Amino acid sequence: MKKTVTAAQAIVGSLIDHGVERIFGIPGVHTYQLFEALYERRDEIRFMGTRHEQGAAYMAYGYAKATGRVGVYTCVPGPGVLNTTAALCTAYAANAPVLCITSEIPAAEIGQGHGILHELPDQLATLRSLTKWSERIDHPTQVPRIVAEAFRQMTGGRMGPVALECPWDTLGVAALTDFSAPLAALPAPPPDPKAVERAAALIKDAKNPMIMLGSGAVDAGEEIAQLAQLLQAPVLAHRSGRGIVGEDTPYGLGIAAGYKAWQQTDVLIAVGTRMELQYLRWREFPAGVKIVRIDIDPRELVRRKAHVGLVTDAKLGVRALLDALAGLQRVSREAEFLARKSQARSEFASVQPQVGYLDVIREVLPRDGFFVEEICQVGFTARFALPVYAPRTYVSCGYQDNLGFGFMTALGVKVAHPDKVVISICGDGGFMFGVQELATAVQNKINLITIVFNNRCFGNVLRDQKTAFGGHFIGESLTNPDFVKLAQSFGAIAYRAGDPRELKSVLTRSLGESGPIVIEVPGEPGAEASPWPFLHPWA
Repeated sequence: MKKTVTAAQAIVGSLIDHGVERIFGIPGVHTYQLFEALYERRDEIRFMGTRHEQGAAYMAYGYAKATGRVGVYTCVPGPGVLNTTAALCTAYAANAPVLCITSEIPAAEIGQGHGILHELPDQLATLRSLTKWSERIDHPTQVPRIVAEAFRQMTGGRMGPVALECPWDTLGVAALTDFSAPLAALPAPPPDPKAVERAAALIKDAKNPMIMLGSGAVDAGEEIAQLAQLLQAPVLAHRSGRGIVGEDTPYGLGIAAGYKAWQQTDVLIAVGTRMELQYLRWREFPAGVKIVRIDIDPRELVRRKAHVGLVTDAKLGVRALLDALAGLQRVSREAEFLARKSQARSEFASVQPQVGYLDVIREVLPRDGFFVEEICQVGFTARFALPVYAPRTYVSCGYQDNLGFGFMTALGVKVAHPDKVVISICGDGGFMFGVQELATAVQNKINLITIVFNNRCFGNVLRDQKTAFGGHFIGESLTNPDFVKLAQSFGAIAYRAGDPRELKSVLTRSLGESGPIVIEVPGEPGAEASPWPFLHPWA
């Protein structure tokens, strides 16, 4: 279909053609034409304004991580783009399909260095350094093709963020534009039969196999559960792969239980993961261990080599292994796995008060509810002490581990799943990175539950300065507002809970509330037990 439209109208139309229903952002002079186009089609694509560009980008990230669909945000160029870069690199780290749509200075001024409003030396180069793919739109006739390619890049192969920029003046240029059908995503390569044979041969001889999952395995849960049962193998995940095999099943081990099982592993089957846990967290490899990798990104097999590597989609790769291993018989190890989990639980129960609070959160949070972590003492502990039952329901920031992402990301998760319970946990430091988005939550009636653990410090910094630097404290202490009064001043519902029992009471009450809820949990600086023996046991 051909019609005369502006570049801005073509962008909005192409987003709708690709199924986009929601876009986050802040309008500005460089993007007025885009917002006019959004207004014209406001019944087909909904806009949610935020109070800071980073809030828009993190909400798009949370939306993408919680759904697997593309999360879209828009911002002005220059400082607007730069304000979103932490969220973009988080999306890159966590393999999330996030689309940044921004403008540029007038087309003839790009690269001239005349000091035009919001000019960067090379904005496109900056975006390309943070994304899987980025491109400039120079004319409306290019829009359908470029937007289609953006979606292919985001969702084909290893998922990741992309960015599109369109100069300020070009957004208003009109031309006859051909809107053909959106391009289909590139199909995954089929697993190589000979590589499957070699992998199956290694696995058949294994006495203590282990399966390790990352975000690339998120849509292969059924096949992976079958493989785990066939091999009688424990299943591990560090962050993004959690819940693909439920940790309330015998096979879904948390990382605390998994560490001792790892020491006896003879074959590791790594599916859609960088193996950060083994290489950077545990660091010690069992003697003679063989590694089989399934990953759609061929570069992964170069970065960390495997004895056998399958370049394919997780579902296809695991299904090929199941077919090659059909008829294999193994004695049940379920009792062994349950015993490992029980022992690990008794060991990490000493990480208090974090485990006590997480027990309450898990008890109140429905099985299909979402938990969004943050870089804080409770967040670190959650990585081994909060069981996860379903894929996508544990939302993290990948290897960036960037302070302050959690609350803003959780808003995007809740927008994506308004009918599910979403709990965001934050430290006082991280929460203040995005506290302004409480206004967004109130204005849009986003029914998110946020728990702020207030220990009046950057907890990890305090611990490290105390233990490794002789108590030379600098920059670790924080002066905070009364978080209950602060939340109420925004128009949010607010509570304070002094211990796990009180937290359970107010969390249960919060499930029946409408609108955003903030719960402050006060604590003393440095009072938390260290979670690091269970995160870096090699140390």
